Amino acid sequence: MTHRVLGIDPGLASTGWGIIDSSGTRHKHIDHGTISTGSKEQPERRLLSLFREITSLIEAFKPSGMGIETLFFTKNISSALPVAQARGVVLLAAAQQGMAVGEYSPVTIKQSVVGAGGAAKIQVQEMVRILLGLQDIPKPDHAADALAAAITFIHHGSLWLTVSTEL
Repeated sequence: MTHRVLGIDPGLASTGWGIIDSSGTRHKHIDHGTISTGSKEQPERRLLSLFREITSLIEAFKPSGMGIETLFFTKNISSALPVAQARGVVLLAAAQQGMAVGEYSPVTIKQSVVGAGGAAKIQVQEMVRILLGLQDIPKPDHAADALAAAITFIHHGSLWLTVSTEL
């Protein structure tokens, strides 16, 4: 059975997304990209735009599950707030569509894709390229990170197959 998964690397300025079909150990790249919002727009308008774009992606590609990177910040909480807001909007869109969601830390994603939680960004991107049989590393970086989140969801997939889509 083939499962379609949406991966998300959330951000208010730029949210990366990637779609993968998975059948057992075989993964197929479907599409990827980013959703950008203008810094001069009001935050609520940016969030509404992100919500609409994510909802459109879900309706167009019809994924049954989503892997999303968790919030990660070190010192500056004010820079983490817009990312947290973007994550909330994406999670709302997924819940509205009845999707199973897996949330993964950057370390878990690196461990899942590369086999080492301390892997460099370029190592993750190269493994995404190899696992999906792509000629080039997916660009931009946010989209490559989103594909890595989708792969992580697939690797942790035994849990999501049994998740009810009823709220």
